Amino acid sequence: MPQSGEDWRRIAQQFHSKWNFPNTLGAINGKHVALMAPNNSGSLYYNYKNFFSIVFMGLVDADYKFIYVDVDCNGRISDGGVFAGCTLLEALNRRLLSIPESDLLPGTDDNSSFHILGDEAFPLRTDLLKPFPFRNLKYAQRVFNYRLSRARRVENAFGILAMKFRVLLTRINLSPEKASQLVMAACTLHNYLRNDPYYVAPGLLDYEDNIHRPVKGAWRQQENPLKSVGLPFFYTLGVCIILSCKIKRVVKNNKIILEVYLLFV
Repeated sequence: MPQSGEDWRRIAQQFHSKWNFPNTLGAINGKHVALMAPNNSGSLYYNYKNFFSIVFMGLVDADYKFIYVDVDCNGRISDGGVFAGCTLLEALNRRLLSIPESDLLPGTDDNSSFHILGDEAFPLRTDLLKPFPFRNLKYAQRVFNYRLSRARRVENAFGILAMKFRVLLTRINLSPEKASQLVMAACTLHNYLRNDPYYVAPGLLDYEDNIHRPVKGAWRQQENPLKSVGLPFFYTLGVCIILSCKIKRVVKNNKIILEVYLLFV
């Protein structure tokens, strides 16, 4: 987790230079990690995709490194529910993360708060943006949605992680507690290895062609976890310190300012 306002500003600069989306602190999403049915758990870990799982929520930077990880929830909980009970939300609400208040949008006199990018499952806040509902959108709103989706690269981070630590493509034959530790360890190793230029092969990630059409990366061809069974393996336990909370308030001003800005840059 970044320790100072300057660390957060460096992440925001990465998002702006790589994906042309300013004042962005990270992209967040959840992923189901498949398990063999835990003992005496009934349907507690059974998710809407019809398999047993724990929910792995990750916040990633523009270079696909994990800034924050939460793997404490059972598979029945939605992404929004995981976020509502996670330590990241508490830290945001209590202002424990040294996030800068706001900054000017590049080339303008408009101030915009720093924010995380999420999808429809997350609440709209000054520090968390999500797309407009996909009905009767105006042109500016469609542009905003496209640019937000383009910058929200968290699925690619999940894809790299699963392709490199392929136990995540199986039904893991461990207790939920040990499976959570395994995911933490994989994320720690992923962040370390991400500094190696050979860690990610060409074509593994999503990319855009010469006329900016999205092209799916090879990670999307990975094996369906429901078709395989977890095998015995050695794993490293990772340690992650995280902080948390609940909120219901919806704030739109920051989103409106960015909607206008993104239309013209």
